Amino acid sequence: MSSLTDRLTHHLTQVARDRDPYLASVGHFFVQQYIQRQLQQWGAVEQQTFSVQSRSHCNLILRLPPAQPERRLKPPILVGAHYDAVVGSPGADDNATGVAALLEMARLLTEQPPRSPVHLVAFDLEEYGLLGSRHYADQLKQQKQPLRLMISLEMLGYRDPTPDSQQYPPGLKYFYPNRGDFLGLIGNWRAIPDLIRLCRTIRKAGVACEWLPVPQAGELIPDTRRSDHAPFWDQGYRSLMATDTANLRNPHYHQHSDSLDTLDLDFLTRICQGLVNGIRQL
Repeated sequence: MSSLTDRLTHHLTQVARDRDPYLASVGHFFVQQYIQRQLQQWGAVEQQTFSVQSRSHCNLILRLPPAQPERRLKPPILVGAHYDAVVGSPGADDNATGVAALLEMARLLTEQPPRSPVHLVAFDLEEYGLLGSRHYADQLKQQKQPLRLMISLEMLGYRDPTPDSQQYPPGLKYFYPNRGDFLGLIGNWRAIPDLIRLCRTIRKAGVACEWLPVPQAGELIPDTRRSDHAPFWDQGYRSLMATDTANLRNPHYHQHSDSLDTLDLDFLTRICQGLVNGIRQL
């Protein structure tokens, strides 16, 4: 087992727990504090607060500089993962895997900085309607802030290589594999060049990868909108989701059984490394 796998596993053991923000608030607070402590190793962490039903919530933001100082003012790449989970599920795949990858990206992109500035964001309240990411995207648009690209890390650790383990929304099964052993990249039209580049680096890391461009902010295929990239699509930003396709493959989706022992940690490790390699080159 590689050192990256070891670190990802450690993050997973800390994050995978009941952490619904209302009905498992102790677990939710623990995970929020864990993420903040981990990100603070690499720079100042901003808490972007927002209110829902008179209760305060927050997104956690770490801004990493590019390798070349003169590129600091270039539009950033935003990479996000949500840290909340549904009631009664430890959410190991959904979305402790995305959070673990985000935390390791902070370390890897500090040790070897990318070409573009990178903002890493842990979003709250994804499971309640993408509320944390919607607040972030709305604020960004109101302030007229540009983005190079937004990447949502959404369930990255479940793999099933058996035939017919992969399901699809209507019509797509004729164009993609029937084995659930690949990473999916789903983006809007503006993100097509980035879909191609990231798919290439992920494949070089040893993971099968498929990409899907969708028009009209995904409205024609609602399943493509089920993560934190969708609010950025709605605001016109170039954005994509990296996913193991959730319930279209993983039978433990939103269940108590979504636990660490169901994950393929080598699969997750290679995805994390492939994404980091790709982000460095964007």
